Amino acid sequence: MDGISFNILDGFRLLDIIDILLVAVIIYYVYSLIKGTIAVNILLGVGLFYGIYLVVKQLEMRLLTEIFGGFISVGSIALIVVFQQEIRRFLLHIGKNISLRRKKFFLSFIGNKRTANEDHSEQIRIIVDACRSMSKARTGALLVFSRHFDEEYYQSSGEYIDAPLSKRLLESIFFKNSPLHDGAVVIVDFRVMTASCVLPLSDSEDLPPQFGLRHRAAIGVTEVSESVAVIVSEETGEISFAKDGNINMNLSAEELEQLLKDEL
Repeated sequence: MDGISFNILDGFRLLDIIDILLVAVIIYYVYSLIKGTIAVNILLGVGLFYGIYLVVKQLEMRLLTEIFGGFISVGSIALIVVFQQEIRRFLLHIGKNISLRRKKFFLSFIGNKRTANEDHSEQIRIIVDACRSMSKARTGALLVFSRHFDEEYYQSSGEYIDAPLSKRLLESIFFKNSPLHDGAVVIVDFRVMTASCVLPLSDSEDLPPQFGLRHRAAIGVTEVSESVAVIVSEETGEISFAKDGNINMNLSAEELEQLLKDEL
């Protein structure tokens, strides 16, 4: 018995430990991305399906083995189709972390982070003033700040504007009788690119039931893209901020301004 244990440990390499740790990290990241979403139920269903396949294979039930085996043989393609949003989110999460670290290194190297924030303080103040006014008037609004403008996606789901950012423009778009007030405004480099955009809704099962379409759309777009969103509730006038699928609620104008400075 001791000899067997010794042989097993003798064949265990440092690379095997690294291999196990890397697999554990990947599993953790995948679980953190699908936790609380419908994808968990799908994954459990896939696991149960594969477990049944192993059982019928061991019992030599040929017909069921052939049927289940046929599904298993194309399982990788099916999983890519089913989990395309989660795979996209996983890759974006990795790329975002790399981009953030590179940006922090670059800014610390040239020492101009404070200057960059000051350059955009006027535009950020415009956004905050517009959100404050819409909050007081109980005007619902959804503003998405994207680092890149995906023309194929945003233009196909909204009205292309490409106009300079201004308080009156934002208030006019979200005015309740405006034909563009439904949907989101997409802002890139402090220019209003599109309005009335239809965004993907979050499928998370952990969201409060009082969340409406604006909050779910804000969370959804920040889950699948490198963007942040500001929401003004039509019912309560409450201002919220969404990033990476998480949301900060009941923000003051000063708190919103600070968050925008940190992100933009």
